[in-house]
Amino acid sequence: MFDWVKERTSLFRGITDNTMLRDDAYAFVRVGWCLERAANTARLLDAKYHVLLASAADVGGAVDYYQWGAVLRSVGALRAYHKIYDNEITPRRVAELLVLREDMPRSMLACFNRLIESLDELCTGRHYECRRLAGDLHESLRYAHIKEIFDAGLHEYLTGFVDRVGAIGTQIQRDFMMIA
Repeated sequence: MFDWVKERTSLFRGITDNTMLRDDAYAFVRVGWCLERAANTARLLDAKYHVLLASAADVGGAVDYYQWGAVLRSVGALRAYHKIYDNEITPRRVAELLVLREDMPRSMLACFNRLIESLDELCTGRHYECRRLAGDLHESLRYAHIKEIFDAGLHEYLTGFVDRVGAIGTQIQRDFMMIA
């Protein structure tokens, strides 16, 4: 079932990328993809972080390694992780890859890089609050350090991020669809 869904999603994305006119409709599709992907990456990382660190005795063990490997595989990032960080899988490195790495397409920062491009296309010459909110969150991602995120609390950071993404989505509705 999951393979079928992944295949159909890839087909839809490929068809959209390769056939759709690069107009406002395409920019809105990209905005939706970017917001959804960034929020889902944050949710997945947050959920798995709490589940996988439930037992301090398992941290660093074989079970921990395979569970974090499964998280990376679920977002298509295992090969990239090993290329960047070698073989040892740690929660901090997984979080860094999925939150702050610009070269990782599924990372929250990479999603916001593309989101800003799409919003810039939609907002040309006009000031929209959604662009300001997205830019603010984008800058906080660009200049974040994983140590500071962990020191403040990964769960708090990720839930705050998801809340801000939701606010951006709501503001996009207000700005473009005139929905209050």
